[in-house]
Amino acid sequence: MIVWDHNRHRLFERAKVVFDDPKAAYYVWGVGFHWYCGDHFDNVQLTHDAYPDKHLIFTEGCQEGGPHLGSWDTGERYAHSIINDLNRWTEAWVDWNMVLDETGGPNHVNNFCSAPIIADTQAGEILYQSSYYYIGHFSRFIRPGARRVACAKTLDSLEASAFLNVDGTVAVVVLNRTGQAIDFVLKSQGLQAKTSIPAWGIKTFVF
Repeated sequence: MIVWDHNRHRLFERAKVVFDDPKAAYYVWGVGFHWYCGDHFDNVQLTHDAYPDKHLIFTEGCQEGGPHLGSWDTGERYAHSIINDLNRWTEAWVDWNMVLDETGGPNHVNNFCSAPIIADTQAGEILYQSSYYYIGHFSRFIRPGARRVACAKTLDSLEASAFLNVDGTVAVVVLNRTGQAIDFVLKSQGLQAKTSIPAWGIKTFVF
């Protein structure tokens, strides 16, 4: 069973109520959480630190306010959340809707949203949004069974996460949310390579 399944801002508070009760905790596998009340990534880490035997799953996130066609910000929001959640022991990250129509629906309460793929039913077109490609930087290169490995950085302007795949390859996802291109050195096990990332960019390195 997963409990809470709501926003990060009260994640630890609600998890504590359940996990401090041994009878209740016995039946709970982990905690689900969303992103709609801000980042609050510290609450994810705190929940893991306090209850390391329980699992953390990001169970819902989407861009509110109807379709954001062509927006770069939506993809960046996804990557920022995925990197910071994974770096705090989150084991899976689930989008709320991978595909919506041109209105941001269907939705029975008019809570229209955006999605990585917008199906324009009027024009008969499939419109791939930035979030679709940002998600691909993780899902294509961090394979099932991968384990997160230490990934330290010297620049506050970059965000990064690294994973060891079962085939022995390492995938490192780097995000730049600034308006300037950034040069940096990628180091691993005594080897290093000079590289760069463009302004508002994301890159995945596999070696």
